[in-house]
Amino acid sequence: MKSKYSDKEAKIYISKFAKKNVSKDLALRIYTTQLLGNDPTVVLHGGGNTSVKSSVKNILGDNEEIIYVKGSGKDMGNIEDDGFPALEMRNLLKMRNLSKLDDFQMVNYQRKYMLDTTFPNASVETLLHAFLPHKFVDHSHSNAILALIDQPDPEKFCKKVFGDEMGIVPYIMPGFELAKKAAEVFEQNTKVKGLILLNHGIFTFADDAKESYLRMIRYISKAEKELSKKSKNIRTKNYIETKINASEISNLIRQQISHQKEDDYERKIVHFHKPNFFNEFFSHPDLKKFTQQGPVTPDHVIRIKSKPLVIDLSKEKTENLEKVIIKSIQKYKDDYKKYFNRNKKYNPSASMLDSYPRLILIKGVGIFSTGPSFKDAKIAMDVGLNSLSVILQASKFGTFKSIPEKEIFRMEYWPLELAKIKPSTQKLKGQVAVITGGLGGIGYVSAKKFQKEGAEVVIIDIVDQKNIKLDMSGMTYFKCDITKEENLKGIFKKISEKYGGVDILISNAGFATVESLENLSKDQFDKSLDLNLFAHHYFVKHGVAIMKRQKTRGVVLFNISKQAVNPGKNYVAYGLPKAALLFLMKQYVVEYSNHGIRFNGVNADRIRSGLMTDDMISKRSKARGLSIQQYMSGNLLKREVKAIDVADAFYHLALSYKSTASIITVDGGNIESSFR
Repeated sequence: MKSKYSDKEAKIYISKFAKKNVSKDLALRIYTTQLLGNDPTVVLHGGGNTSVKSSVKNILGDNEEIIYVKGSGKDMGNIEDDGFPALEMRNLLKMRNLSKLDDFQMVNYQRKYMLDTTFPNASVETLLHAFLPHKFVDHSHSNAILALIDQPDPEKFCKKVFGDEMGIVPYIMPGFELAKKAAEVFEQNTKVKGLILLNHGIFTFADDAKESYLRMIRYISKAEKELSKKSKNIRTKNYIETKINASEISNLIRQQISHQKEDDYERKIVHFHKPNFFNEFFSHPDLKKFTQQGPVTPDHVIRIKSKPLVIDLSKEKTENLEKVIIKSIQKYKDDYKKYFNRNKKYNPSASMLDSYPRLILIKGVGIFSTGPSFKDAKIAMDVGLNSLSVILQASKFGTFKSIPEKEIFRMEYWPLELAKIKPSTQKLKGQVAVITGGLGGIGYVSAKKFQKEGAEVVIIDIVDQKNIKLDMSGMTYFKCDITKEENLKGIFKKISEKYGGVDILISNAGFATVESLENLSKDQFDKSLDLNLFAHHYFVKHGVAIMKRQKTRGVVLFNISKQAVNPGKNYVAYGLPKAALLFLMKQYVVEYSNHGIRFNGVNADRIRSGLMTDDMISKRSKARGLSIQQYMSGNLLKREVKAIDVADAFYHLALSYKSTASIITVDGGNIESSFR
């Protein structure tokens, strides 16, 4: 492992944070923390922690000895000064004299001793940092360190690799007891440069930021060197990759990990990946036993549970896939309940968490991660791949060994860890919304609306991504000509591999041809039919096929138009396909309602969008002898209707669980286009 420390860059951080009245100590702490946090082989997604001891003037004008510690759950890769709460050192050090201190008391007193309680809670390992005398302390869950120490006789390897330069701390769950034990180990040999926490990770320390960071690099490098010297080949037979469709597997997994609630389903995201070490890992002759021993560090258990689910589909026939997946996931759930009941005595107040797997290894296909959102599923994938690579590395070096099951349980149900994962109240959490014409006025505003309500949003449009100037953060974009059915099939395959499936289809794309019946050409008519009718069918057809496979219902929302029921002059090329689209919606209702899938539509009029441009509005208002304002509010309510109003109608229909074949008219009042 190579150092990324730069004296020049360190000075830039000092200068940058000085403008925010941040001290040199904390600026350097932020710099080296980010260096460690941006290496996924060192820490991942909120893992690890760092600290620096310093002093500030309190409100009484006295110098106060303090410690800045990484806030609980903060990501080291992008942490800034607001991620480091400051605590009073004198009071933290007094706590070491206590004979015992439970977790809630520890957190309560740590918060009491914070200088500013608007900051996040300090790390659960704050006392460990405080009890060590060094100015800078760094802690990570380095892959190489874990591979070296997750062994039956880790002390032997540590002595061989680190000699007397590192203290060895036996496994103890994070908190007060671990902090006291780590301090005791250090005091037995104050010349050590760091501590190895068995089955947990590594601490290094020094009196300046650079040296503490370099020590972390140095000892991780020593572990890497030792691992490379003794790396056996675990591949014992040729591995054959199957041709099973990963996207369909994702749909079936999603079917089994989502559960029904009163009116709808609580859905989960399923994310697929085929890692670089795929072939070597899956060639192991006893893959299930190989992967069922527990996490590489307790910190991972809240993200991926203690064990992955392993399914071998390499010899299964296509028609048996659903049955095998259902049976395998159900067995995992049953086993998890037994695991909970076996270990509940270690935490009698615990209530069982959901029992579905977070990581699913399917031999012949790849790895699937799950979670209540794409962010959670992606974190589970990152942590899972990291964990599996450590297990592989540890097994090639010696024999991988995790902590005992009861310790895994205690960590999984530790309230201080569970507090890092907060449930969402967003109504569309876990749902995947796909929107065609998503870069137009109505499509984009609808995308933002559904994203705000918790949905994972996929936008489909025909614009080159380099030409998109809209904020697309957190969304997925596919460029696609949706009049080509094969294109859409490919897009839905990618959506299933990334998210697990679809729940909401907003069939929105369209364009208007303005031409009289007398002059309308067949080419004009064909192009309008292709996009305004047939493309809607292709989109819905393939999306609904996924909904059927998922068996979690779903909703399709059509952007129809008032033209479907109230034709305008010279609008036959647009109005006729829209009238047919209204019928198509009803036909889908007739044929797919038995699957619990709903089909609804919005009839809108005079909305500023990619279809109704400023130029068109200007020409049409001028032709009628009206101002633009008069034209746009030319309805019974005398109010302009906007894209957000259509988005709100789509959202309302998405949550109208007992409504199908329903049309909401969003036009400010036009009696000719009303349905009733």
